[in-house]
Amino acid sequence: MLVHLSIRDIVLIERLDLSLAEGLSVLTGETGAGKSILLDALSLALGGRGDGGLVRHGAKQGEVSAVFDLSADHGVRTLLADNGFDDDGDVVLRRIQTADGRTRVFINDRPSSVGLMRQIGLALVEIHGQHDDRALVDPAAHRMLLDQYGALQPEADAVAAAFSAWRSARDALAKHRARVEAAAREADYLRSAVEELSDLAPIAGEEEELAERRQVMMRSEKIATDVNDAHEELSGTASPIPPLAGLLKRLDRKRDELPGLLDEAIERLDTALDALSDAQMSLASALRSLEFDPRALEETEERLFALRAAGRKFNVPVDDLPELTAKMIGDLADLDAGEERLQALERELGEKRERFDRLAAELSQERRTTARLLEAAVMAELPDLKLERAEFIVEMESDPDQASSSGIDQIEFHVRTNPGTRAGPMMKVASGGELSRFLLALKVALADRGSAPTLVFDEIDTGVGGAVADAIGRRLARLAGTVQVLAVTHAPQVAARATTHLLISKAGAANGEDRVATRVAAIGAAGRREEIARMLAGECVTDEARAAAARLIEADAR
Repeated sequence: MLVHLSIRDIVLIERLDLSLAEGLSVLTGETGAGKSILLDALSLALGGRGDGGLVRHGAKQGEVSAVFDLSADHGVRTLLADNGFDDDGDVVLRRIQTADGRTRVFINDRPSSVGLMRQIGLALVEIHGQHDDRALVDPAAHRMLLDQYGALQPEADAVAAAFSAWRSARDALAKHRARVEAAAREADYLRSAVEELSDLAPIAGEEEELAERRQVMMRSEKIATDVNDAHEELSGTASPIPPLAGLLKRLDRKRDELPGLLDEAIERLDTALDALSDAQMSLASALRSLEFDPRALEETEERLFALRAAGRKFNVPVDDLPELTAKMIGDLADLDAGEERLQALERELGEKRERFDRLAAELSQERRTTARLLEAAVMAELPDLKLERAEFIVEMESDPDQASSSGIDQIEFHVRTNPGTRAGPMMKVASGGELSRFLLALKVALADRGSAPTLVFDEIDTGVGGAVADAIGRRLARLAGTVQVLAVTHAPQVAARATTHLLISKAGAANGEDRVATRVAAIGAAGRREEIARMLAGECVTDEARAAAARLIEADAR
């Protein structure tokens, strides 16, 4: 429930800290005292529309904080945790509104978005009034409220799951059918391409390996020619080795005739012959290593060029040819097994649709039964609210062709205000006073079935007589037994039933400025009697009015 509301510099409210309790809290005060301002400020903290005009004149910004005490299992705590917020302790919603129209949002003292604040606010507080279109007048919420009233959420969840499964099966069938149809249109091309690619049998990375091998072979061919020429020079008929060897022998025979004169020359010639012989053997070895096979080069080039031609033909990189081959083989397999797979998917889709239709029909029937019970519960509240000739109707249309995750039902709350008139949506048919009473009756019927923990009723007793106001007060008090209720009221019969009575008034600004400020204060027994007497008598409070006020309070106490 809402345990504390803090407001700074919003319209006429300069500074306000308000503690709230369980039960029924009423807010009363003279017209223009600022009751609507209080609700506007609360709406701001719940994610309502911001406006720079809400900031008090002369202030740069206004601020509203709402503190909620929630049970450990409340759905808002899960929502907070899902969005990365601390969900322990109180939930604090704080909104800063600047005079230039900008706004900042904080949840548990961390920056957040207005969207998340609004989502949390809708789960924590419901505001109902004669002109409030956020409450129970939204047809989109009626189906959910009916399910809550009949405890049909498990069945509704099962229908939603069946719808999701049916939609998934439908999508899978459509996707497979499109793939098979596309493959069928290209069947001849696919078979030809698969045959060609299968014969080619491309391997990932093969292009780079073949290109490198080709380069090596081409370089080897050129080098081998030069090495062979060099080998021929050293080993052929024109080789210098034999003449040099004969010359060395002749000089060696003359060495003794000229001692010491030929030693160096003979030594160098000997070294040169050894070097030439080594070079000859090295060149022979190199030739053996560079043995060139023109056929191998031709085969390598043919393979490389074939792969590149296939890449160009199929408009993919050569390295992607193996993947393309696998895909085309798969497409052919889909084509060949397509009809069988399609039949299986069609059977599965039929089964899923049949399950959804069955569950949706069962839920629809339960909703119709629940609708009659809800109608009776609301109708039971109407006589005391002086709507005894009115009728509350749960309008329900079921169309299997308009299926959704919610089932096959379109549900909207209608009313007929007088016999013989046409029934229609509450918002269009009921007047302001009638609408507020219909909403109260509906809320009483739904009180313990999914209501927000805090309900706010804004002057729903406007324009009604004493008996109706008393009936409204009794129902608000009944609601306050299960949820926290805040009611802005002009009816003394409603105020007399309050657990807490808050008086809204105007006074001079706290800082001495020549302006008024709205004040809100809880009043005790004496102040409460005086305020209810004022509500009964008007400006001139008489002893008779005070006595009547005392009787109202005592009657409620009994």
